[in-house]
Parts: sequence; structure tokens; C-alpha cells
Amino acid sequence: MADRVIDAHVHIFLPEVVADREQYRQRDAWFGALYERPDYLLASPEDLIASMDAAGVDTSIACGFPWADPGICRAHTEWMAEARRNYPGRIEFLGIVVPHDPSAVRDAERAFDLGAAGIGELNADAQGLDLLDTASISGLMGVCRERNRPIMIHTSEPVGHLYPGKGTATPARMINLLTAYPDQPVVLAHWGGGLPFYELNRAVHQVTRNVVYDSAATTYLYRDDVFQSVVNIVGADRVLFASDYAVLRQDRLLRKVRSILDSDDAPAILGNNAERVYRLSEIEEVSA
Repeated sequence: MADRVIDAHVHIFLPEVVADREQYRQRDAWFGALYERPDYLLASPEDLIASMDAAGVDTSIACGFPWADPGICRAHTEWMAEARRNYPGRIEFLGIVVPHDPSAVRDAERAFDLGAAGIGELNADAQGLDLLDTASISGLMGVCRERNRPIMIHTSEPVGHLYPGKGTATPARMINLLTAYPDQPVVLAHWGGGLPFYELNRAVHQVTRNVVYDSAATTYLYRDDVFQSVVNIVGADRVLFASDYAVLRQDRLLRKVRSILDSDDAPAILGNNAERVYRLSEIEEVSA
């Protein structure tokens, strides 16, 4: 098993969002749709640490939420940087930006200066990004290349059941984006909406050489066979263990994944890949 277990995709929320969920549901349509039920947990850093301790997760990479308002994105990023300082070695984070907004470059640079491991979770539907207009995010892609940091993008399957948050970021649209930026390291959440299965196509495989897939929300979407199937197609070095906490419980998913994975693949998927892709050991400590 991995020496260090890293959950590569979790969510934590600003105290003001937790305290006034309904106000933020009115301010952001995507948040309103996903968090309509008051019993859906908006996790704090303390909630996350308790979950990690119970599950045996060493480090979690926190996303905030793909807000459509750049101002909320900035506030959420600054707060997650503080959470990282409060829990060194336990919480890392991704900066949140509106990818096609004029503020995206400045906000991404600020996030990296604060210690962000990457940018994400970007969400085309939530943030109004046209994935076919690849030029609109050239600035963000440029600063990510300069800093050698990945972006993480929400993806959805073009088939299967409907659910809140499914969206339109399907493999065909993702291929359009990846073709425009083939050298940019990209993490595609939720198994890339099924994109790894299209990598059996030679042309798709060429475009996705810098893509890794995370397993966020996997038990809502796929049979357990998805882990070994994707490993067989793209290799164990391109899969990240990710829960999407608090959508899924970390302890239950980690137990399940450990029972599924081949012992030779487990160290990479459970931690080593995330360490490499997000270059966690290279992030400088930030005091403010």
C-alpha cells in the first residue's frame, strides 16, 4: 500500500457559506441546485480532518466550489490557503477562478503565491465557460504552464442517469479543449466522464497524454470494475484516488478501493500519483 494516502478531490466551505446556505443558493445557481437539501454537509476544515483521521487519509487536496462570481472565488481561495497553514501537511488546496474572466490570470497567480497546488475544480456549466471557445481560457492556461501547475476540470458522462450537477462537459467537448492545449497537465474529475474508455481510440490517446483521471464520486456513477478497467487502458500512473468528500465518505471509499486494487498499483493510485501530478513536495511554505 501507499506510504502516504492522498485524497485528491475533496470540498470544504467558507464559514459564511455554511452559516447562510440559502443566501449563497440564491447568489449562485449551480450551488443552489447541488445543495438544495439542508442535510447535505458543507464541510469545514475540522470536519475534513476528522474524516481523514477516521479513514486513514494523510493528505487531502481541497477544492472550494466553482463559483460564477470571481469575488467569491477569491475569498474562498484565500480562506483555503489559511486552512492549509492551519493544517500543514494535511490539507493542500486548488485555487478557484472563473476561467474565462479577465481576472483569471491575476487570481491564478495569487493562488499560486498562496501555495495552491493547481487550479480547480473548473466547471463549464457552473461558471458559464464555453468549452468550444478554447481561446477564452488562453490566459489561464498560460499562467498554469508558466508555474508548471495542473488544472482540474469537472466532467460528465454523455449517457446514464440524470442527477444534479451532471452538466455538459462530456468527452467530446473535453477532447476539443485538450486538443487546443496538449501540453497542459490536466486532471479530469469523475473519471473524465468516461473519456479513458475512448483512449482505446489511437487519436484520442495521442491528445490525452498529459491527462490523469480522478475517481471523485465514483460509487454514484460507476461499477467497481471502473478502477481496473481504466488502469488496463491508460495505466496505473494516470489514476488518482479521490472521494469528492463530503459527497462520499472517505473511509468507506478507501476501504473499497484497497480491496479492489492490485497491490502493485495501489501505492501509485492511493498517493504517489497525486504527489507527482500536483508536485506537493515543491510547494513553498507561505506565511501570509
